[in-house]
Amino acid sequence: MRSDLILSSLPIALGAALLAVAAPVSAQVTEGKPMPPVVNVHVDAGGDLGKVPERIFGTFIEPIDYSIDNGVVAEVLVDGSLEAGLWNHAMVEQIYRDQPELIESSNQTGIPIPWAPLNAAAGNRYELHVGNAANSWQSLEIMGVPGQLTGIAQRVYLPVPRALKYNVSIYAKHVSGPARLTLSLRAMQSNDVIAEASVDAGADQWTKYTATIELKPGQVRRLEPVRFAVSVEGTGRIDVDQISLMPADAMGTLDPDVVHMAAAMHMKELRLGGNFSSYYHWKDGVGPLDKRVTMENIAWGIPEYNNFGTDEFLQFCQLVHAEPQFNVNEGSGTPEEAAEWMKYVRERYHGPMIVEMGNELYGHWQVGYPTVDEIGPRTLEFSKALRPVIGDATLMATGGTPDGFERWNAALIANPAGTQDLITTHFITGTNHVKLTPYTPDFMAQAAYAVPFAVGKNFDRMQAQLDAKPGYKNTHFAVTEWLFNSKGQGERNFTNESPSSRNEGGAVMIAATFNTYFRHNQEIKLVDMTGLMEFAGIWKRKEQVFGTPAYYAFGLYSQAQGQTVLPVVTDSGTYSVKNGTQGYADANDVPYIDVAATRSVDGKTLTLYCVNRSISVDEPASFDVGNFAAGQAFVQQITAASRYVMNDEVEPQRVVPVPFGMVVPQSAPLKVTLPHESVTVITLSAK
Repeated sequence: MRSDLILSSLPIALGAALLAVAAPVSAQVTEGKPMPPVVNVHVDAGGDLGKVPERIFGTFIEPIDYSIDNGVVAEVLVDGSLEAGLWNHAMVEQIYRDQPELIESSNQTGIPIPWAPLNAAAGNRYELHVGNAANSWQSLEIMGVPGQLTGIAQRVYLPVPRALKYNVSIYAKHVSGPARLTLSLRAMQSNDVIAEASVDAGADQWTKYTATIELKPGQVRRLEPVRFAVSVEGTGRIDVDQISLMPADAMGTLDPDVVHMAAAMHMKELRLGGNFSSYYHWKDGVGPLDKRVTMENIAWGIPEYNNFGTDEFLQFCQLVHAEPQFNVNEGSGTPEEAAEWMKYVRERYHGPMIVEMGNELYGHWQVGYPTVDEIGPRTLEFSKALRPVIGDATLMATGGTPDGFERWNAALIANPAGTQDLITTHFITGTNHVKLTPYTPDFMAQAAYAVPFAVGKNFDRMQAQLDAKPGYKNTHFAVTEWLFNSKGQGERNFTNESPSSRNEGGAVMIAATFNTYFRHNQEIKLVDMTGLMEFAGIWKRKEQVFGTPAYYAFGLYSQAQGQTVLPVVTDSGTYSVKNGTQGYADANDVPYIDVAATRSVDGKTLTLYCVNRSISVDEPASFDVGNFAAGQAFVQQITAASRYVMNDEVEPQRVVPVPFGMVVPQSAPLKVTLPHESVTVITLSAK
């Protein structure tokens, strides 16, 4: 994902203030076909517009923010390896804003953030040692002060009340004096011990020690910060490194809450990729966990511990019943390295899988990006190296974006047919970046809601380019990242000023995009939503795990895997947008009520996927399903008081599907009111 893709436009308040002297915003949204009092929806229950590709229900994960570390991975601590220089400047600023006390401690002691002295009164009794560390490069010697509590600590949150028992491990090398190391959880303000364990670290060579810390119910509250501390006794001097605090209920290294929520999505495949792929060397992520090197992830300016490597990824895919999708390094990597990695995978995993050659290689932000003149030969070289080792895996090449693909994709299809099975595209849109100045929040929302409809024409153009090339008529596309974000100035500075993957308005956009994928099932064969973690998926903050409204929309749609897409006709009103969302600024004849429909494989169920784009009108809809004799209707709706409502660690279920049942009339269409800015999924069961 491009880190600098979208910048915010004028602030909303400024935009509103300028309305009096600017051209009317209303002129930029024009009504087309008028909205009837009741929208009539006609579904041809016996029709067939193709199958919903099972692989359009994939997701995507990369080491960004808290997606993997302190996300999928259950490890509670940050920088257990005690390395320095793991964050870029912007990320360090964020850490210091959140914990300003670390500024003084890091300046005075050199202890790597977010660690700090356990007791400031003990003074500077710490020395970083570079070289001969237990892990990576650095270790830290703690030198005890008689009569003073001496050690290091970091603020942590715990996954309580789920987990009360924690497994602790630490590498230590005894230097002199008493050998006892105490590992404790302490109150933030008083430093009082909540629970502790100790080990006798008497070996004069690096040795791994383990212990268990167990809380009593209620000792630590949900969302309550505590300190995890390592301290020496008396005059003891001990070198420490590679510290871990892991909930005892972790599934290997994985967070069980994340695993359970991921499995509930019923995703078909999981992509391990992103910007990090362009300089990821797979051997960094295999072998003993304690020996994997810690480094900076330069794509996102955060630590990379390499603790979610190939084997952990395969384990996670198995637990959530997803096909693995690997993004090989076509940036700084070589074809030989990619083939060697896939050989390693095939020695351990023999099921269906997907291999993607490169990530956003058209972007200058990718390490080692090829030029448009290089992409064809380089892709062919990788393909020739990979085909012999991946077996029947689907092989994909990096294509251009839906709003700028022509020249790049032309270079790809200059290669012989069969070089790749699918060509990828990334559909990433900043919904708070509109052409119109000034703008209103409602204009921004209407423009955003039009984007999923507008992109369909781009998919048609992309496929037409392939169809015109001899040998490529049966080659199609994979959307391996798609995201709607609201992004302000600066790195990772996300806002909540427009519909985005994080809020309820984002659920509307995600659902509307799935409707587009359903209708374009002949062109789009694989889709990976951004992301499994963060963005439109699962979030983890302060060790509490929750889903976005879009996460729940994904779950409502993923039941359609392999079902038949049905013809749908509505008399919905329409609108057109001018100077709207960048990349899709002019969108015409966008339906307010957007309905897709599918028929189950056994023919006993029809499902209606309904989106209401209206920003103000709750619209009654009448559903005529022809000769399908339905007895019961099960309805699930995602709606909220505002498009900006989000789920978070404090209230994880503000926006979730609301279910209710209805009896289907025998001699009249089913009528359901579709709230404004909402998603409604209606499942009709045959009598």
